[in-house]
Amino acid sequence: MAERREELLRAAIGQIEERGVAAVRIADVAAALGVSNALVLYHFSTKEKLLAAAFAHAAEGDLAHLRGLLDRRTTALRRLRAAVRWYAPTGQAKGWRLWIEGWAAALREPALREVARGLDRQWKAAIAEVIAEGVAADEFRCPDPTASALRLTALLDGLAVQLTSYTGTVSRARAQQWVDEALARELGLEEAELRA
Repeated sequence: MAERREELLRAAIGQIEERGVAAVRIADVAAALGVSNALVLYHFSTKEKLLAAAFAHAAEGDLAHLRGLLDRRTTALRRLRAAVRWYAPTGQAKGWRLWIEGWAAALREPALREVARGLDRQWKAAIAEVIAEGVAADEFRCPDPTASALRLTALLDGLAVQLTSYTGTVSRARAQQWVDEALARELGLEEAELRA
């Protein structure tokens, strides 16, 4: 039962990435797995509930990966840099198209809005926490870890839109340079110290 539900969620995520939120139908998700529409509706009584659950599933995966990066036994600076590099649209995080679709749909769908808001809060809180740990360990300076986390994630989200939706607007190398510059600035470091 749980395995089938997870298969349906993965299929829904794939269909959202391929077709976009507005165009996905229950029939598309069912066809992707070769099952009936009734089976999808048995697990998720409406398309809206399926989509909200799919985004929640994707969010849980992203947050688990983030926690893994931030729980490593190394300096706060290394953990923070690893998390930012992974999350940045130039890194290995997948699914930016999914999240951009989700943000747009969240304007009209309360269930999706709650999922997106929850992920956003948890991501910012995790970044703020590791910044605060670095400040406490005297690795770097940052007077307001919460504000720094907000500025960094806003930059990453904005660059994701540019790189995903407007191909060619900014190169991946330039985007990574901007991310490194912003991270160094937020932490009161020189860029060379960031890489050390």
